[in-house]
Amino acid sequence: MVQKYQSPVRIYKYPFELVMAAYEKRFPTCPQIPVFLGSEVLHESRSADGAVHVVERSCRLRVEAPRLLRKIAGVEHVIFVQRNVLNWKERTLRIEAHNETFANRVVVKENCSYTVHPENEEWTCFEQSASLDIRSFFGFESALEKIAMKQYTANVKRGKEVIEYYLNELISQGTSHIPRWTPAQVREEDARSQAGLGDPGSSEVDRVSSTQAPASEMVGTNGAKLEVDYIERCLGHLTPMQQSCLIQLRHWLQETHKGKIPKDEHILRFLRARDFHLDKAREMLCQSLSWRKQHQVDLLLQTWRPPALLEEFYAGGWHYQDIDGRPLYILRLGHMDTKGLMKAVGEEALLQHVLSVNEEGQKRCEGNTKQFGRPISSWTCLVDLEGLNMRHLWRPGVKALLRIIEVVEDNYPETLGRLLIVRAPRVFPVLWTLISPFINENTRQKFLIYSGSNYQGPGGLVDYLDKEVIPDFLGGECLCNVPEGGLVPKSLYLTEEEQEHAEQMHQWRETYQSASVLRGAPHEVTVEILEGESVITWDFDILRGDVMFSLYHTKQAPKLGPCEPGARAGGQLTDKGWAPGADYSRVEAPLICREGESIQGSHVTRWPGTYLLQWQMHGPPGNVVEDVLTALHSPGPRCKLLYYYEVLASEDFRWELCPGTLPNLQGKSAAVHSRLPCPGASSNRTNRVL
Repeated sequence: MVQKYQSPVRIYKYPFELVMAAYEKRFPTCPQIPVFLGSEVLHESRSADGAVHVVERSCRLRVEAPRLLRKIAGVEHVIFVQRNVLNWKERTLRIEAHNETFANRVVVKENCSYTVHPENEEWTCFEQSASLDIRSFFGFESALEKIAMKQYTANVKRGKEVIEYYLNELISQGTSHIPRWTPAQVREEDARSQAGLGDPGSSEVDRVSSTQAPASEMVGTNGAKLEVDYIERCLGHLTPMQQSCLIQLRHWLQETHKGKIPKDEHILRFLRARDFHLDKAREMLCQSLSWRKQHQVDLLLQTWRPPALLEEFYAGGWHYQDIDGRPLYILRLGHMDTKGLMKAVGEEALLQHVLSVNEEGQKRCEGNTKQFGRPISSWTCLVDLEGLNMRHLWRPGVKALLRIIEVVEDNYPETLGRLLIVRAPRVFPVLWTLISPFINENTRQKFLIYSGSNYQGPGGLVDYLDKEVIPDFLGGECLCNVPEGGLVPKSLYLTEEEQEHAEQMHQWRETYQSASVLRGAPHEVTVEILEGESVITWDFDILRGDVMFSLYHTKQAPKLGPCEPGARAGGQLTDKGWAPGADYSRVEAPLICREGESIQGSHVTRWPGTYLLQWQMHGPPGNVVEDVLTALHSPGPRCKLLYYYEVLASEDFRWELCPGTLPNLQGKSAAVHSRLPCPGASSNRTNRVL
């Protein structure tokens, strides 16, 4: 694989002639570059008028590689041939170099150019490009590639320092100005004699003087090039190879995407997301650009107007900036009714709103970069989880969240600088286990999680936010205008026809299973647990009637027909001859669920074996046999529900993000429940954790 390097434009704020005088001081030896052992001139020629000077040198470079590799190669230094074409009239220097040592195994090519700055003729620009093609090298191709690129990029930085060193030396010696070249009066006989000398280099010089030497690979069109100072000022510190990747990807976009291309900050985010692997970043960026064009995302901030319901119940908004100048977004997720929002505005509206937040975030980063005079390319998100409970694990809501995470990860990489999660409750590890596999590892490293009041005091929010901007609901003094969220009234939900049109109802039906519960004939689901400390989670809606939900454990599995292994359902499964406490035991207190309620819960298992999720009708006790016969001859089921369950294995839990800060679920057996009120509940009734 050919490795390529392309430098940004480096500017010396000195005239071209003075920079050339500094450059010549590098030869024949240069103590400031230890790997440069020396050089000798192989060929030199000048044009008749002295405007063009061609020099060809042989340069010896010390091999900085492990001793074993040097011993195998049998060399301590390598030879490079450098050809310089200096045009005083055009004020340009073109440099071409290639390796002679191991030329049949390794091909190294380099092109450099010194030119006059297009906007200031008293300044000099420098550009550099190179390629490395290792065809074979005694089985050490990969090691040699890494060593060569590391050494080359180190020398790139050193080369700039050397030129500046010699410029300062010239100035300290009193040479601060060198007159520009002017054509000398050439006598006719001298010109004829020079033409008749048959100098083997004369024809070459004439060709160079009449035709400009090919420039090194330029980046950008219409003179749009990246300068080193611009990168440092607006994009931040980048290594030489990172600068090269940015320039190469930018150049490729300008050649293939005619018209407007993404801003440099945007391109850089994709490179960072792929660890500056050029091909992977190019593929990711192209897919994102196609997505943006297909969904007209560039116009989103001008066209998107969130519904009034979202503005009232979506508990998120911008709030000043963090201590590093990053825009700060606050999300009070624990106060947000995700299920109600999805049923009221639909998943697509929520996605559009999240995309508009990301677009606004990028715009705010640009504004803060100008305001604070330093590159700011990401923002900070503060998530308050007070009030988070099992109702937030409503499966369609979790699936929508995963879809939103996927879209944001694919199209807004490296925009999140830091995520501060405060007041994380005991149920948070369950939610984290569900969503963390879909979050990029680089993004996960930016998460800081606090439970209880750990966010207060040293090591908490004060390390990342100025005291003046800490919101009042977190103990600060700053009034926060972010909406408080709350339950969305069911009267604002979309109708079933509207949900069908949005394809939501079909998706939800694919997630849930339906069940009918008869008096005296409960509906039971078996879940096989192979190891202790797994987590069983459930989510169900009571569509008709009142039911009582219970969870049992048994060491022996009930006799079942052919069903899906590990999770089987269908009517009453417990054997009629089983005795409570002997054959099976209740591990959760029964929960009375009313018609219209939505219940989410979880249980951390203590023992392996079979667990039974049971729903039975709730009502006054009666004769079981008569109740069953009555129910079987009734025109319809007495109770109906939709349910979903899932088992999270212990190895799936990711506690590493919250060592010592989050109360985890290990060793706990009590279930956590959350319920949404039935339609007849009063408006002041809140979700409660049982």
